[in-house]
Amino acid sequence: MNKPAKSLLPEGAKARQVYLSLRDQIADGRLEDGKNLPPEQKLAELFGVSRVTIRKALDSLSEAGLIVRRAGSGTTVRTSGQREKPMAMNLATLMPQLVEMGQTTTARLLSFSYGPAPEFVASALRLDAKEQVQIATRVRSTDGTPFSHLTTYVPATIAANYSENDLATTPLFKLLELSGVQIKDAHQSVSATLAGPDVAEALGIAVGSPLLSLRRVVRDINGNGVEYLSGLYRPDMFRLEMPLTRVGDGNTRHWEPAIGKPAGESA
Repeated sequence: MNKPAKSLLPEGAKARQVYLSLRDQIADGRLEDGKNLPPEQKLAELFGVSRVTIRKALDSLSEAGLIVRRAGSGTTVRTSGQREKPMAMNLATLMPQLVEMGQTTTARLLSFSYGPAPEFVASALRLDAKEQVQIATRVRSTDGTPFSHLTTYVPATIAANYSENDLATTPLFKLLELSGVQIKDAHQSVSATLAGPDVAEALGIAVGSPLLSLRRVVRDINGNGVEYLSGLYRPDMFRLEMPLTRVGDGNTRHWEPAIGKPAGESA
């Protein structure tokens, strides 16, 4: 199993909360490049913590390259050239894009086990109530920064064809196909949720941060369920797009998804 990268989070729960709050404000533009942060004492009052806690948080922000601290001139936000453009996924062509993303990003395996399928998984995959599934949780990163938390459920009869190490190094779609699965289609749904403690720690974000939630059920050519995915994505690093085209005549004219068209090419 891959070892996690060194965390930039400061020691101490309060210092981490301050760090993550300021980092999120910098990431979404509320604290703009070149803007000075309030003095340490003011920040301590705003967050209800000591100046020592504020210094720990600012030290980590400085180490992350998000601020510059200069004696006599205060602390300045410095993100020019560092803030990455979020990965944009076209909902109309999401599946092949996700497969390609699995080949161009890195994954860290957090957990790997076998057990009875949870009720919601058994229902979605049309499995018997006590059928065994492989349950794996991974964090996917780009340039060392985690952006997604993925939990997959695969029937044990299929998952037996690959190992824990395979899953840590190879995209799941490829492993399924190498196992002889002939994938036909999938159904996906997208919603929003908030980060719980475990997910927040894995993604390096504050507890309660907003996340995109994606659920996917994959089936083979015989209609059998072969994978259930529960994916959580950081919206500051990942976004979903859907190009639309205007169709119809008169009062029936309406918008429809521009299937297969890249973003920006819709009517």
